[in-house]
Amino acid sequence: MHKSGFVNIIGNPNVGKSTLMNALVGERLSIITSKAQTTRHRILGIVNGDDFQMVFSDTPGILKPCYKLQESMMNFVRGALSDADVLLYVTDTVEQGDAEGSEIVEKIARSGIPTLVVINKIDLTTQEKLEALVAQWHERLPEAEIVPISAKEGFNIAGLFDRILARLPEGEPFYPKDTLTDKTLRFFASEIIREKILRNYDKEIPYSCQIEIEAYKEEPQIDRISAVIYVARNSQKGILIGHKGEKLKKVGRQAREELEEFLQKKVFLQLFVKVSEDWRNDGQQLRRFGYDPQ
Repeated sequence: MHKSGFVNIIGNPNVGKSTLMNALVGERLSIITSKAQTTRHRILGIVNGDDFQMVFSDTPGILKPCYKLQESMMNFVRGALSDADVLLYVTDTVEQGDAEGSEIVEKIARSGIPTLVVINKIDLTTQEKLEALVAQWHERLPEAEIVPISAKEGFNIAGLFDRILARLPEGEPFYPKDTLTDKTLRFFASEIIREKILRNYDKEIPYSCQIEIEAYKEEPQIDRISAVIYVARNSQKGILIGHKGEKLKKVGRQAREELEEFLQKKVFLQLFVKVSEDWRNDGQQLRRFGYDPQ
């Protein structure tokens, strides 16, 4: 008997969805930063065993869209609700506000999809508060199983994995057994660069940036990558580059070092900055960057 299915991870921003998927998959596939709204695309991570294949899907955080980019991000969330074999609804012990979560929770309750409510960051609360949260989620989603974890500390990840496996339907694998993800090296290169921007800049700058890999040449000893960082306004270009280019050089150095670790080979990385006015509300630009605006 072989089991196979899509395990889709949804929840509000900054509750640890990406950290959880990376822990479950055992690879660093999704951006992890302390900033909310870091995941923009739906990213698959595939775990294979002799008699199972779990296709994990990390999704953007649930939010009320303010522009077309965020509308596209929410389309990824809705898609995850429609094609899941098992749903992981991730919340945490310190979550602020409910964003669009109430509507999504109601849809989950009506869906009939096997669901696990994953309460993350239990290392940041007390037993009494955790028990109150468990009772609250039993009331909101009575058919779901509640699983407390700490993705960052690795607590109860194995237990969660076993519960997911028990709920997977029988079926043949969807992907070849040596497949780790559906994304390309170009995609991961752009995500690593974007993560360094998220870590090095404040306020609106990280959310106004989009990375496009213009050239990616694989050679035996080195990968040569040329990337353009698009910003939404001309004033953001100078902030991103910094005095005498120092801030951009720092981003490039950090991204190159992580790419070399990720690829296990030398990397030559070139970064350029260009302005694409209000690209987050431009449907044509969004489609070019791999989003699906309505």
